[in-house]
Amino acid sequence: MKSIGSITDEQAHTYATWFRALADPTRVRLLHLLARAGRPMTVGELVDQVEVGQSTVSHHLKILAEVRFVLPEKQGTSTLYAVNRTCLSVFPRAVRSIMGEGAPGGC
Repeated sequence: MKSIGSITDEQAHTYATWFRALADPTRVRLLHLLARAGRPMTVGELVDQVEVGQSTVSHHLKILAEVRFVLPEKQGTSTLYAVNRTCLSVFPRAVRSIMGEGAPGGC
């Protein structure tokens, strides 16, 4: 596998995917709301706090779940979403790795 410095192609792809997931203000706001709540929330609860519709919130949560920034958990007919604090705590390490200041981070 090719690498530039100490970051492999796979790590570069992963980091780019993370940045793409955070490149939308609504997704950043959803993460913030979930983190601030400190508990899992339903799509409906999140829709009540943002100025976008349910399908848009669901779409954004799907993208955040794909990169594991949020963890969905089925409960009956609802899905609860919670911030994946472990994964997000690795994000600063990934940035330091990109800057050549530390070991690569993973989620």
